Amino acid sequence: MIKGLGTLINALAIIAGGLVGITGKRFIRERYQDIVLKATAISIMFVGASGAFSKMIVVGEDGSLAATGTVNIVISLALGALIGEVIDIDGFFERIGAWLRHKSGSDGDNRFIDGFVTASLTCGIGAMGIMGSIQDGVYGDYSILAAKATIDFVLLIVMASSMGKGCIFSSLTVAVLQGSMTALASVLAGFMTDTMLDALSMTGCILIFCIGFNLMWPKMIKVANLLPALVITVLIALI
Repeated sequence: MIKGLGTLINALAIIAGGLVGITGKRFIRERYQDIVLKATAISIMFVGASGAFSKMIVVGEDGSLAATGTVNIVISLALGALIGEVIDIDGFFERIGAWLRHKSGSDGDNRFIDGFVTASLTCGIGAMGIMGSIQDGVYGDYSILAAKATIDFVLLIVMASSMGKGCIFSSLTVAVLQGSMTALASVLAGFMTDTMLDALSMTGCILIFCIGFNLMWPKMIKVANLLPALVITVLIALI
């Protein structure tokens, strides 16, 4: 199999979903768009929460439940937020969005940047994107990313119908992020342990939950500024 094919499929699915959403927007009333977006937000929050809990909760031999990785989460998110705020990754995404808005002739679109940033983070991070990119890089198996592409296609229909064509340009973010992770995974295939992968997946799912939270209550959390937590959580797991 060709390594990187999963990311290409995913990016094309995002573009297709965005185009369908924008085309169908005229047939959907604004209040319907809002309720569908809120429903999507709830779904994203539950997907993120369930993914995080699946890595955090362990079942003992006596059937009791215990939490694990909590120290990792606290440290990685706190340090990640601090680093992200200093670097201002959120501002970086917004500047890219503003540049894309101008280059695409969409200066009058007030929701372009919001749509680009939100869709980029929704589709660009998370357990499926991380694990799928690693599997693609190590084994050339793009099955996880193909499944993610289907989910992203549906999400982009909903998001683009509500937030506009800025969402479509998130395909560039996904291509860069997932493509980079695939390339890196092919190089570091023997270095990543199950513990590191679990920590990465857990933290990624928490960020996905935050994205759903932002869709429900706009811009409460600068999720982009939390991205360094993905690196820190792997380093902690390594230690």
